[in-house]
This record gives sequence, structure tokens and C-alpha cells, in this order.
Amino acid sequence: MRKFLPFIIGGGLLLILVFWFFSIKNGAVRVNQEVNKEWGNVETSYQRRNDLIGNLVKTVQGSADFEKSTLEAVIKARSEATSVKIDPTNMTPEQLTQFNQAQGNLNSSLSRLLVTVEQYPDLKANQNFLKLQDELASTENQILTARTRFNESVQKYNNYILVFPNSIFLGNYKEKPYFDAVAGAEKPVDVEFDFNKEKK
Repeated sequence: MRKFLPFIIGGGLLLILVFWFFSIKNGAVRVNQEVNKEWGNVETSYQRRNDLIGNLVKTVQGSADFEKSTLEAVIKARSEATSVKIDPTNMTPEQLTQFNQAQGNLNSSLSRLLVTVEQYPDLKANQNFLKLQDELASTENQILTARTRFNESVQKYNNYILVFPNSIFLGNYKEKPYFDAVAGAEKPVDVEFDFNKEKK
């Protein structure tokens, strides 16, 4: 029996190592899936905003004398923002920066449109426009929350794959980029206007 003891011990240790290895791999899968889920929430929030902006543009277009250049800038920026797609399983800092910048450009164009609306009393009194404005404000808050939760999931993922000894077994898992602040993209559009201030 004693002559088999080393093999029994060795086999037991091997089983422990195999179990440990798969435990680490399964943990990596879980944190990776969490990143994918949170990125999906980011995309959903931005898509919601893009849809609202599209409806907002249609409402503004109903005002025949509205500044054409301002509308065209928003339409172009919206098109560029929706064209940037990212695969969360293979995202790079460059891709995320491109996405962020496109959203920042849309923010800037939308801000100019909303400021211009101040000059059009018919739009300021349009109930559909006011409703879209409220929904847009709510969506901006959802975007900030989604971005924050995405960054938190990325931090958890990066910490998991980089810490020793996980890093030994997870060489095929790459560090993921954070949603860093880019001028215009991290700041929500100010859609709250006092449309009654001129009446005072």
C-alpha cells in the first residue's frame, strides 16, 4: 500500500490543480460576461437617445424657418454616432475613443440645436417637443449610470485576469479599456430650459 501512496498523493494534488484551474477559468468567464452585459446596457441607452434625437429633429423640421445648418449638423453627427459599432469581446482603447468622440460630437450638435430652439416660440410651446425634451433628460441620466456600471465591470474584470496567480492561467484574456472622459461625451446635454423666462 505504501508504494502506491506517492501516486495517490500525486493524483490528489493533480485533481486539486485541475479543479483550481477550471475554477479560475469559470471566474474569468463570469466577469467577462458581466462586461458584455454592461456594454449592452451602454449601447441600449445610447440607442434610446439616438431614437429620441431622431424624433426631436422631425419635430423641429416642422418649423419651416428653423436654421437648416443647425439641423444638418445634428443629423450628420447622429449618423456618425450610430455608425460606430464595438464588439465588447474584442474592444480596443482606440475603438472606445472613437465611439466616445462620436457621441461627444453629437452632444455638441444637440446642445447647439436646443439653444437655437430658444428663438422659436412655436417650438417652445410644442407639447411633443417638451415631452421629447423630458425623455431626453431622463435618458442622459441613464447613459451616465450605464457608463459608470460598465467601468466598474471592466475594473472587476481587469483585476481578476491580472492578479497572480490568475494571470498565469489566463494569458489569452486581454485587458479591457475603460470609458474615459472625452470632452463633450462625458457631460450630459443640458436639456433643461426655462421657456417662460421671457414672459417675466
